[in-house]
Amino acid sequence: MSPERMAPERYLAALAGSLDSLSALARQSDDVLSRSVPACPGWTLEQLFGHVGSIERWAAAVVLGGKYVEEPAPPTSGAAEWFLEGTAPFFEIMAALDPDGPCWNFGPPPRTAGFWLRRQAHEHAIHLVDASQASGQAAPDLGADFMLDGVDEVLAMFTPRQLRLERMQPPEKAVSFHVPGAGNLSAGNWTVGPGDAAASVTATVTDMYLGLWGRSNLEGTADIDGDAALALRVLRGPMTP
Repeated sequence: MSPERMAPERYLAALAGSLDSLSALARQSDDVLSRSVPACPGWTLEQLFGHVGSIERWAAAVVLGGKYVEEPAPPTSGAAEWFLEGTAPFFEIMAALDPDGPCWNFGPPPRTAGFWLRRQAHEHAIHLVDASQASGQAAPDLGADFMLDGVDEVLAMFTPRQLRLERMQPPEKAVSFHVPGAGNLSAGNWTVGPGDAAASVTATVTDMYLGLWGRSNLEGTADIDGDAALALRVLRGPMTP
């Protein structure tokens, strides 16, 4: 079963914390901003900030209009400064949205603006991990409840979407995913694929969260039981865009 969604205030607090940390990293010297981002081949840290700035402007425009718009392209230079210019208006829009208000999104129904609050909280958290790695700084402390919610977003929203869009080969049998110690959330268990599970993947919430996004080696840290070849095929998905 999946965990209950966190309260909007929890997503907003996580987003605010990530924005503060990302903003500090965006103000680093040019030599740091020119470093490569380990999890995003071909991107410098400066280009990562351009991507985040584009996503912010896109999400804000969708929330304001309630319908799909094209994502703007980042500038070819000065992307970190461009990102910094957009953080305050972006956060104001996220803080003011009605989570239950109708709004286009790419998740399952109901299509409400609350989708974007959750999505942007995790978008920024993952890219904060990227920016921290590129800057040679310690990974942020994201909180177990937040990461568990992020695991659910991948396994209950992104992976089914990848399968539906035929970006991922459908598994012939099910693979179950487990995060031990999920408390009383009746959570920590998900299944990808049809029928009874022929394999299982068990990992800590940190390893599962970062691993599903390709920010750590889940294949090396998880306990994989049953049909290991099947489990590895699912893990290599790609399970996320």
